[in-house]
Amino acid sequence: MTVESPRYQRVLLKIGGEALAGDSGYGIDDAVLSRVALEVKEVRDLGCEVALVLGGGNIFRGIAASAKGMERATADYMGMLATLINSLAMQEALERLGAQTRVMSALTVAQVAEPYIRRRATRHLEKGRIVIFAAGTGNPYFTTDTAASLRAMEIGAQVICKGTKVDGVYDADPMQVTGANRYQSLTYIEVLQQNLKVMDSTAISLCMDNNLPILVFSLLEPGNIKRVVLGESVGTLVHGGRA
Repeated sequence: MTVESPRYQRVLLKIGGEALAGDSGYGIDDAVLSRVALEVKEVRDLGCEVALVLGGGNIFRGIAASAKGMERATADYMGMLATLINSLAMQEALERLGAQTRVMSALTVAQVAEPYIRRRATRHLEKGRIVIFAAGTGNPYFTTDTAASLRAMEIGAQVICKGTKVDGVYDADPMQVTGANRYQSLTYIEVLQQNLKVMDSTAISLCMDNNLPILVFSLLEPGNIKRVVLGESVGTLVHGGRA
């Protein structure tokens, strides 16, 4: 039997909170959570070192609350706590499968998570543990996309794999526009110039400055996480070369 070899040795997987809600749109769908956890463990079992950043939009969105009048910093801290809830849920799902994990939080919550320390995070990955980065960057006004970019660079990840509800980046919202075209690849500059909704501009700029590729793919398609890590043609690749 041929042993599959991952294309990437260390990845950061960014998962939007909304994807964890499934069809309900709110909270955590246990079936989705369990499936994603199983796929992450399968990737780790291939020998790929995996770190995760989970959004919190299935529980609370700081930007949305701010738009309704809540003070922005307070709303963002609440959003960070939402990501911690998702991170603990993912940790539990992974450990039910026998995976070794660590949750590392940018906010001090010593009873439930380790503080984020870059060297310790790298060491956990080297020991085969799946590391889940919670609470964003620990600062308001920064999204979990920016946190994912920052953490990926700090741990030396080779790629950010962003799992979403759609199968890549389109020239228009495929949920609303019939015939929207999916890009196979894009440059960072094209994403910024066309204001494509890949990640926020701060996250894209960080990746561009450090030449860190972003692969956007559908989390709803079973097996896609493994396909991405094996290097199969899935989703849209954002990089520094020609598209």
